[in-house]
Amino acid sequence: MSSSDIFIGETIGTAILILLGGGVCAAVTLKASKARNAGWLAITFGWGFAVLTAVYTSAPLSGAHLNPAVTLALALKKDGIPWSDVPIYWGGQLLGAMIGAALVWIAYYGQFRAHLTDEEIVGAPEQASTAKAVEAQEKGAGPVLGIFSTGPEVRVAWQNVATEVIGTFVLVLAVLTQGLNGDGKGLGTLGALITALVVVSIGLSLGGPTGYAINPARDLGPRVVHALLPLPNKGGSDWSYAWVPVVGPLIGGAIAAGIYNIAFA
Repeated sequence: MSSSDIFIGETIGTAILILLGGGVCAAVTLKASKARNAGWLAITFGWGFAVLTAVYTSAPLSGAHLNPAVTLALALKKDGIPWSDVPIYWGGQLLGAMIGAALVWIAYYGQFRAHLTDEEIVGAPEQASTAKAVEAQEKGAGPVLGIFSTGPEVRVAWQNVATEVIGTFVLVLAVLTQGLNGDGKGLGTLGALITALVVVSIGLSLGGPTGYAINPARDLGPRVVHALLPLPNKGGSDWSYAWVPVVGPLIGGAIAAGIYNIAFA
C-alpha cells in the first residue's frame, strides 16, 4: 500500500464512519428529526452499520484501520505495519473524522437550527439560566455535543478512562485475532461484518458509562468541528474531558497488542 492509498483510504473510510455514526446520533437527538428519541438500540446498531460500511469501502485502499488505536496496535503487533506509516494513518483518520462531522451538520442543517433555537432545549433568551441550560453548562457540554463527541454519564476520570480502555481492548483484540488477509489489504468481507457486530456488542454492553468512543479520531475530530461550526446556542465542547477518549483507547489498543503478541503470535 502506498502512502497516498493509506491516506486516501483512511480519510474516506473514517469520513463514512463518522457521517453514518454521527448521523444516527443526530437522528435520535434533534427535535425535528423523524427518528427523534429512537433510543440506544438505534444508536448502537447505527454505529455498527457505520463500521460495516466504512470498513468494506476503505479496506481495498488502506486496510480500513479507521481508528488510531487499531493502527497503534498493528504497529506494536509482531510483524505489524511499519511505524513510518502510523502518522499517515492517523492523519487520514483525523481528517476523515472532521469531514464526516461536517457532513452530518450539512445533512441536518435545518434540524440543528430548529433544535438550538427551541426554547425548550436552550431556554428563552431572557432566561439564560434555565434548568436545562444550567445542566448543559455544568457538564461543560452544549446541547448537541453528543452528536459529535462522547461524554460520561458520571464524571469520574479514572473510571471513564478505564471504561474506554476496556472497550477498546475488546475491539482491538477482536480485530487482531481476525488478522490481515493474505494480500495485506486488511479485513475481508466477513471480517468487516464481525468487526461491526463487535462494535454493536461493545455499545450495548459497555457503552452506557461514557458513550464508547473507543476511537481517538472519532471523538477528537468531531469535537474540533463542533467548536468551529457556526451553530447557535451550541454551548461548550467540553475540552476538559477531551483527553479521556484519546488516552483511554490508545492504552486499550496497546494492551490488546501486548496480549496478542504473548498469547496469539
